[in-house]
Amino acid sequence: MLENNSTNAGVVTLVELFRRAMKREKERQFSYKSGGRWVAVSTREVEERVRHVAMGLDALGVGVESKVGLLAENRIEWIYADLATVNLGAADVPIYPTHAPKQISYILNDAGVEVLFISTQAQYERIEGALADCPRVRALISFERLSGVADRLKAWDLEEFMEMGRRADEADPVRYEELRGRVTPETIATLIYTSGTTGDPKGVVLTHRNLAINVKENCRLGEITEDEVTFSFLPFSHIFERNVIYINLLAGSSMHLATSVETVGTELAEVRPGFMTSVPRLYEKIYARALEKADQGGPLLAKIAGWSMGIAREVAWIEDRGEVPGVGLRLKHLVADRLMLSKWRAAMGGRIRSMVSGGAALAPELAAVFHGARLPIYQGYGLTETSPTISANYLGSNRIGSVGRPIADVEVRIAADGEILCSGPNVMVGYYNKPQETAEVMQTDADGRVWFHTGDIGHLDKDGFLFITDRKKDLLKTSGGKYIAPQPIENAIKGCRFVGQVVVIGDGRKFPAAIIVPNFEALRTKVAELGLTEMSEITPAEMIRDKRVIEFFEREVAAQTEDFSQYERMKAILLLERELTVDGGDLTPTLKVRRKNVNARLKEEIDRLYAGFDGAGRDQ
Repeated sequence: MLENNSTNAGVVTLVELFRRAMKREKERQFSYKSGGRWVAVSTREVEERVRHVAMGLDALGVGVESKVGLLAENRIEWIYADLATVNLGAADVPIYPTHAPKQISYILNDAGVEVLFISTQAQYERIEGALADCPRVRALISFERLSGVADRLKAWDLEEFMEMGRRADEADPVRYEELRGRVTPETIATLIYTSGTTGDPKGVVLTHRNLAINVKENCRLGEITEDEVTFSFLPFSHIFERNVIYINLLAGSSMHLATSVETVGTELAEVRPGFMTSVPRLYEKIYARALEKADQGGPLLAKIAGWSMGIAREVAWIEDRGEVPGVGLRLKHLVADRLMLSKWRAAMGGRIRSMVSGGAALAPELAAVFHGARLPIYQGYGLTETSPTISANYLGSNRIGSVGRPIADVEVRIAADGEILCSGPNVMVGYYNKPQETAEVMQTDADGRVWFHTGDIGHLDKDGFLFITDRKKDLLKTSGGKYIAPQPIENAIKGCRFVGQVVVIGDGRKFPAAIIVPNFEALRTKVAELGLTEMSEITPAEMIRDKRVIEFFEREVAAQTEDFSQYERMKAILLLERELTVDGGDLTPTLKVRRKNVNARLKEEIDRLYAGFDGAGRDQ
């Protein structure tokens, strides 16, 4: 079982966390897919490989707080590289593999990266030109063998590099522990560059203490045990999933790495996890897919699925108030479970104990459905700058729609303008090489306590649960002077299963409007009712131009937003045929909307949308 919190009290560095994890001699600490089968990696193998990579880095002259870049997709080698770097006392700089070459060269130069881990030949070829502009990068360590590497760079594949580290370890067997002994709680563990919505990214400086304390508390709240099977697919480059790696190590749970986002559905059924983490987009897709499959089974099955989901939602909201559903509703819930909900759980592996949602807002109505289906999603909140967790819901302390109570040793205040402020051992050191930007978000009060300004708007309820209203910079102001928080409206519109993605716009305009990417798979089950031709003949481009489809979405949006004030309701919609993507610049790597980018890219379409309405009748 998980060591109790007092036993873990001495864990204030990632070195100590790793040291304790390796004492378990676990046969399946990590698992990954190779050649169509799951390959288990024991703690003994992890410890040996991490040690040899660390000794290889030492042989290259990498020392305490030297910067080591890590540019790779999720894979077991990413974990070896990360753990080796932090055990050495160096600071790693994880970089999203989807970043543009120009962004990558900026990060490498700003951080002063000297050694870079890289995944594949294709990744090297993509950034080769950018590396030419990074004179401090002197060595590459690739997870797969590279060819055609620039003459100025030393290069090894990981196996060669570990062999070099093994020889160095044999020559000086006490060196590794000497290096680890130099690491203190205040040693910088990582520089994580925030994706941001505008301007150059900023390097968030996090220490071993920042990360270790946050991991311990998340581990305790999640009640994760050595017997737990977990599933991971979010990018390790983000602090959220990086934290999950360390949680699994501290708890001793068996962590399975998804091959890709596309394989998540299949691999969930294979792994049958008890615990997993995700961003809301996956949960939205899981829900939509469950209803689509029911639709494909015919009108009766679709009706049963819709009824069952409705019962699940009703039960969840009653339980969320601390009440017990009546006998009649409990009986309906048993029927719904037999007909639909149990099959949904089975499709997700059948052993889900809890799931965590982070990175963006989870629609309360969606969370309620999952809870009522006994697939509980616990929403938390935090930022890269807070290591990341500020608050969290968990078993025994959950309020749907909230992001939970502040975790231990973290204090939250709400500023006069509604901004959420945070103080505690999880708050970053600052932004690397950016004292002015650091001073703008970290302010010291009269008692000498540092408060981080999150940029989010929210409130605490009477029981101490934190609710997020929106991003401070995302608030829209119409030309009539009305302020609109888009996030709650977007969450409401996502309650329509025919909506895949939605972005509310209207800053400086006469009224708000919604940009919608339909869930085309679900929409195809609806086209016959709308009077369109055979669904197999209709393309997404044709769907979004059809007046009947547009009117259908207008009705759906109106229904989903009827509880909002008149000035907050959508007066127009713009349908898109393709999803908003990270590669297209519309989303951050954690799938947050870059509103400025979306508005800029679609300016002509948005201008035409607003021009098509009679301003006299629409002005707010």
